[in-house]
Parts: sequence; C-alpha cells; structure tokens
Amino acid sequence: MPAYQAPVEEVLFLLNDVFHIDRHANLPGFADATPDVVRALLEENARLCAEVLQPLNQSGDKQGCTRAADGAVTAPAGFGDAYRLFAEGGWIGLAADPEYGGQGLPYTLAAIVNEFVTAANMSFGMYPGLTQGAIAAILKHGSGELKSLYLPKMIAGTWSGTMNLTEPHCGTDLGLLRTKAAKNGDGSYAISGTKIFISAGEHDLTENIVHLVLARIEGAPEGTKGISLFVVPKFIPDEKGEPGKRNAVTCGSIEHKMGIHGNATCVMNYDGATGWLIGEADKGMRAMFTMMNEARLGVGIQGLALSDVAYQNALAYARERLQGRSLSGVKAPGKPADPIIVHPDIRRMLMNMKAFNEAARALVVWTALRGDVAERSQDEKERQRGEDHMGLLTPVIKGVLTDTGFRNTVEAQQVYGGHGYIAEWGMEQFVRDARIAMIYEGANGIQALDLVGRKLPANGGRALMGFFKEVDAFLAENKDSGDEAMNPVLAALKAGRGDLEKATGWLMNNAMKKPDNAGAAAMDYMQMFGLVALCFMWAKMVRAAGEKLAAGEGDGALYRAKQVTARYFAERMMPETAAHLARISAGADAMMALEPDAF
Repeated sequence: MPAYQAPVEEVLFLLNDVFHIDRHANLPGFADATPDVVRALLEENARLCAEVLQPLNQSGDKQGCTRAADGAVTAPAGFGDAYRLFAEGGWIGLAADPEYGGQGLPYTLAAIVNEFVTAANMSFGMYPGLTQGAIAAILKHGSGELKSLYLPKMIAGTWSGTMNLTEPHCGTDLGLLRTKAAKNGDGSYAISGTKIFISAGEHDLTENIVHLVLARIEGAPEGTKGISLFVVPKFIPDEKGEPGKRNAVTCGSIEHKMGIHGNATCVMNYDGATGWLIGEADKGMRAMFTMMNEARLGVGIQGLALSDVAYQNALAYARERLQGRSLSGVKAPGKPADPIIVHPDIRRMLMNMKAFNEAARALVVWTALRGDVAERSQDEKERQRGEDHMGLLTPVIKGVLTDTGFRNTVEAQQVYGGHGYIAEWGMEQFVRDARIAMIYEGANGIQALDLVGRKLPANGGRALMGFFKEVDAFLAENKDSGDEAMNPVLAALKAGRGDLEKATGWLMNNAMKKPDNAGAAAMDYMQMFGLVALCFMWAKMVRAAGEKLAAGEGDGALYRAKQVTARYFAERMMPETAAHLARISAGADAMMALEPDAF
C-alpha cells in the first residue's frame, strides 16, 4: 500500500529562504502568517493528509461513487467523516474573506495545502477544491445578497460548490452551449439544459450543493458574448437561509471513467431549475474565468502532487528492492543483490522526478505569491505586475505541470517493474488519476494556444517582457557570485532564455502571415517556456541554498542536495529547449501537408 508524507521542510525552505514571505507582511493576511503559524499550519495539514486522507485513497478508488434510482449519489466510505474533519479544521476557508467566515490567510498557503491534499487523495481534494473556486467567483462577481446567503456556508463547508460549463455537444467551444435561462418575473431565472463532466456534481458530503451554471438568457446574442452565469442551488434556501425546497436539478448518471473514481463526475440535468444571475447579463464568461483561472492553477498543482506522491513511493521501493549488482561494483556485499537505486537508469527516472517536483513546487509558490500581490496590494504597479505574471504563467503551470506530472507517474510505475502494474502497489492508480489533469479545465493544447495567441501579445507583450527582464536581472546580479554550484544553472538558464527569445521572435515573424505556424509551434513553445521558468526556480533555490551553507545555518544536507539536483536539471533537462526551438522553427508545412483522407 502506498504512503505519503507532505514535504513540509521543502515548502518552508521556499517560503522563508527563497521567496522571503516575510517581505509581504504589509499585505492583508500576511502579518498573521508568522513563521510559527505557517509551520504549525503545514504540519497539522500534513498530519491530516497522512492519517486521514491518504488511507482512503485506494479504498475510495476501488469503491467509487454510487448513484441511486432517484439520482442521489453516495461518496465512498469514510469520505463523509473526512470531509467533516476537513471543514471543521477551517481548511476550505483558509484564504477566504474573514467577512464571510474565512481566515483571510494568504492564497499562497491555500495553494500549498492544495498540493498536500491532492497528493494524499486527489478524488477527495476535488470536493473542497471546486467549492473554493465557486467561492472565488461569487465573492468577486456576486451581489451583496448572494454573498451573504451563500459564502458563509460554503466557507464553513456545510455547503459545497461546482462549476457547470461543458455540454454533450461542446467542450472548449462554449459559444455553442444550449442551456437556456428564462426570466421568472421575480428576479430569478428558470434554467434548462444538460451539463456533462461535472466534478462533485452530486454527493452526500454536504447538506447543499451550489452549482455555478453557464446559460444563455432567451434573446441573448449567439456565441460567448451572450452567455451568463447563474447560481443554482440543489436546495433553494428558505427565508432563514437554510436548505428548503428541492430544486429541479438532478444527477442523470455518473461517468464511468479512467481514474478519480472517488469523485462523482456527473451528468447534470436542469429542468427549469431556479437560478439567480451572478454579475451582469451576457457577461458570464468574465465571471466564470475567475473560477476557471483558479481551477487551472489548481489542476497544475494536481500534476505536481501526483508526481510527488508517485516519486515518494518509487524512491522507497528503489531503496528496498534488491535486483542485480551495480555496474561499478558491489554496493551491498552482505545481501544477495544491490538495491535498484544504484542503477543509473533508475537514478535517471528518480532524478527526473525529483528535479521537476522541487522546481515545480517553487514555480507554484512564486506564482501564488504574485497572485496574492495582485489581489491584496495597494500599489497599482505591483498589482499589475502580479496580474501580468498570473496571466502569463497560468497556462504554463496548467499545461507543463500536468504533462510532466503524468509522465512522472509513468516513470515511477516503471521503477517498480512488474509490481508497478499490480493494483495493490498503488502506482497504476496514480497513473490513472494523473491522466485527467492534462484534459480538464482546458486541454493542454488549448493552454498552449492561449499562451501563444492571447497571453504573449497581450498589452503589447508587457508580461513576457517583464519575465525576460526579471530573468536578465537575476543573471546579471549573480554572474560573479563566486558560488560554483550556481555556474551550471546560470549557464543553462542563459541558454534557455536565449532559445525562448529566438522562438518568440520566430513566432512574431511567421505566425501572423501564416496562423498555422502559431498552432504548430504552440505546444513546443509552452514546454520550452516551462523549462526556462523551472530553471529560473532552480537558480533561485541554489542561490538560497548557497547562502544558507555559507552562513552555516539550517539543514546542510537539504541544501547540498539542492545544488546537486539543480546541476542535474541544468545538464540533463534544459538541453530540451534547443530541440523545442528546432521544431518551432520548422514551421507548420510538414504538419499540415497531408490531406485528411491521406492519414
């Protein structure tokens, strides 16, 4: 049976030594996030994950969710008690507005907790995760009445939330949606239509479920310009704000899917269900993007989380499994064979995972901090900088972390050999669970197109230029640092940054006159951007590690491991930027040459 231990010390190193969270103490909520509070919070969540959530992961996968004839859905055994513990611990409202019962702590801490919970039990984590996204959308776009009615109970965890976008005939192209909203005459609307792939759409973990539904008001324009967002509760709140009359929304079926069996992925039928408009009519996409952007970052974290839990278990297995002898001589003379961790190919897989996980975690923390600045700072320039960063990095984090995260779960499975294919070891579940993250909340090809087609040219390329400026400043500041461990990382970062600039220039010169060039280059560009961003994180971590070693402070073994792992990333993973550049520069001709019937 697999195990999981949340990387608390790794996170504290990032918060305290790499990104210096104390420098943000002027922002609302950060003053309360003292070092002692943060450590205690992370350690408590790690305990909850290890003792409560992780033991339910395999059993939840095997049992799955069940649907009764009336559409009621039951979550796996143990999920109900775990959810109550989670809600009572205040984890759902960790970063939520104190006005509605939240703790108001930095979103950064909520993102870290999200990683821990997902690694322990991805299916479970999706229930509160969707609720947090719905909270964000209502808080930003809902009326005062809607906020007062729904947010306190959602933050407390007695009510949960969902997002309803996809329909049977349309996925990413939401302009095709058919769900209708008819005015009732009392300020509410009658919502009718069918939504599919709705995570946590129906379950028995909370007393009410608050659905956020995209629909088109009768007479509204076609396409995305005519879409509105509605709050449609499972039970309509009564005059006291408690669950009252059952609304006309039901679960038609549960999807039979590859993974995340412990989460109810539902077909939801709306038969004139009562809903209330969130924000302005026909402006639903703007409101929903608040939820989608948070969800996309959350899905990127899922890629990291599954990669890390798979790595932890593969590492433990590699240390214990005896097989063959080391190529350089016997390493365990008292045993019939050496542990497989001595073999270079096993090391290759483990190092690939380790080097990615630690840099990806840093990228998440860095981006979450920028998100906090964007939301909480009073300095307009700092807010803009944070918003630019979030816009630019969101598709990269979603796409690259889930692509690589899935690949790493497969490599972790490979470390086990034949045992990795056997269910009891848990590795095949990680592979199955990780696969969906590359698809939902916008398939990764869409993320790449979003990056190339929307995020790069936005505001005259301001966000990208800001990223390059930040990398360049770091390279200039550290070129004469005297820290030998930094040299290979700085060299790799400089080369990768150069490749990224060349790729950007190629797109500027070739994409406008031939749009297929942009489409053909998009995935390679996103992956290249991800590598450069991850290398930048390694450069920051190596600098911090060197400073701690020079001062004789902290965990020397951790810092030396950072230096070695950073070198591995620089030498073995960053050369891929040149391959991405070559593919981008090849253009779209060969890719688009075959007629469809020639395939």
